[in-house]
Amino acid sequence: MMNKVTALVLLLIVFKGNAQAIDTTSTAKQHDKIALKQFVVPAVLVTSGALLLNTQANQNIQSDIRKEFGIDFHTSVDNYIQLAPVAQIYAGKYLGFKPKNDFVHQTINIAVANAIMGTVVTVMKHSFKEERPDSSNNLSYPSGHTATAFTNASLLFYEYKDSNLWYASSGFLFATATGVLRIANNKHFASDVLTGAGIGTAVGLLVSYWHPFQSFNLGKSKKTTALVYPQIGNQIGLGLVVQMK
Repeated sequence: MMNKVTALVLLLIVFKGNAQAIDTTSTAKQHDKIALKQFVVPAVLVTSGALLLNTQANQNIQSDIRKEFGIDFHTSVDNYIQLAPVAQIYAGKYLGFKPKNDFVHQTINIAVANAIMGTVVTVMKHSFKEERPDSSNNLSYPSGHTATAFTNASLLFYEYKDSNLWYASSGFLFATATGVLRIANNKHFASDVLTGAGIGTAVGLLVSYWHPFQSFNLGKSKKTTALVYPQIGNQIGLGLVVQMK
């Protein structure tokens, strides 16, 4: 019974944290200004992950979740659903929802946010050098998959929250599932996932308000195609193609 309760607590931390982040963002965005209080939830997630690092509680959560899924459980689904919010950002317009930005600026936000997140995560991985649960390498902390998922889920939320709150929030379901599956796959500890979720949420929020290159205009006379696409193979990531005619 305690094993199930422990696993459930982890899920509630992530869901509750992002529910609070959504409420805060919705209120603040009425004036399109960012406030420090909007970073409280990301800070709590990162701090929780840091406090769990190298503790018995971290090991217990790992054991509890793996028992629920099965010790021999393995799936590659987390490699794909981490990028689901990116597809949702582009697809929302065609589903009848009004986005905040046009196609080009959506692409710019995605590229900039993921570049910042990737840099932060990479620096932290090589600084902390924490061993993965499966002992495959020492790049466990924080979780890059989870950070990627929450970065893009946050961008998705900002993009469509005023058009359809349910659609805007749905990316956090994929993001949370990604984090849980990283633990179930024995690739990350709860500490890695919580910290990755906090980093991703913070970066997505920051870029959404920052609007990098918002004044960038390719001109009506030019036909431009921009696309962010997933790269899945020996390395998982995002690629960017911009075509100007």
